[in-house]
Amino acid sequence: MTETIDPVVRARAGDDDAFRELTEPYRRELLVHCYRMLGSLHDAEDVLQDVLLAAWQGLDGFSGRSSLRTWLYRIATNRCLNARRAAARRPARAWDVPGVELIEPSSLGEVVWLEPFPDALLGGAGEAPLGPEARYERSEAISLAFVTALQVLPPRQLAVLVLRDVLGFPAREVAEMLDASVESVTSALKRARATLRVRGSAPPPTSEGADELVARFVSAYESSDVVTLVALLTDDVFISMPPMPYEYVGRDLAALFCAGILAPGRRFDLVATRANGQPAFGTYLRGPDGSSRGTGLLVLALADDGVGALTRFDDSVLPGFGLPASRPSA
Repeated sequence: MTETIDPVVRARAGDDDAFRELTEPYRRELLVHCYRMLGSLHDAEDVLQDVLLAAWQGLDGFSGRSSLRTWLYRIATNRCLNARRAAARRPARAWDVPGVELIEPSSLGEVVWLEPFPDALLGGAGEAPLGPEARYERSEAISLAFVTALQVLPPRQLAVLVLRDVLGFPAREVAEMLDASVESVTSALKRARATLRVRGSAPPPTSEGADELVARFVSAYESSDVVTLVALLTDDVFISMPPMPYEYVGRDLAALFCAGILAPGRRFDLVATRANGQPAFGTYLRGPDGSSRGTGLLVLALADDGVGALTRFDDSVLPGFGLPASRPSA
């Protein structure tokens, strides 16, 4: 009878397949973790590769006192903290929408490096086990509003809040991951929670009537019906467009913004996808020959009384959602 050798032992002996067998079940959830920490999918993917390399090279240091998953999260969290300290964040971009005049924004956003996360990449990450102390629903913990709010926290507070309140790791394990005391972890968590309470965040997407609301939004957008479109927005709707810093709050400013985007002669086709657990659409501006070119990605946050937020990303994110740069005429 052939003896089965522990994959950890085989991986330590240099077996690539054994290492993949060990780490593959955690790859998706670690990518989501890095994304929450960094706010950028590209940065998260880069750091994840660094995490796996560090785990491969440091496997002899895995003592087995904690689970392999906890050990990987320790590496990932600390690599993300290093990346945040060294990061050259994407700079803000000036207004660059041809043929549309910039209206005065309500404010300038801080998190211009924010990128959307394709739902297709969530995979089994949505089924990853959460500890009993997790405080956030899965849908809220990946939403753009929540990820944006995380980015303004000091790095150590961000790490503690994600590990404790999102993933539900016990305080003792978090302290070990960060080489800190339980008391310092508890203090950092209190400060992080207080900051998020002050900033607030959009509610998680609602399911009741969501499909009908989204369908009406698409119909109004594609027909350039600004009046109907604006009526679907909440009174305090929030519009942002990273990497451009411009933000607009309230239905009146949203009406002016939408009127510029959907001006006469500008008609769009919307191609459905999903980002951050929310409805999203590739936006394609129709040309005179019937073809259309991709101009960006629009992500909707739904509230009980309408569309509560619109986040517009530039066309560089389209390939990550499997969307083409242009579409031929029908």
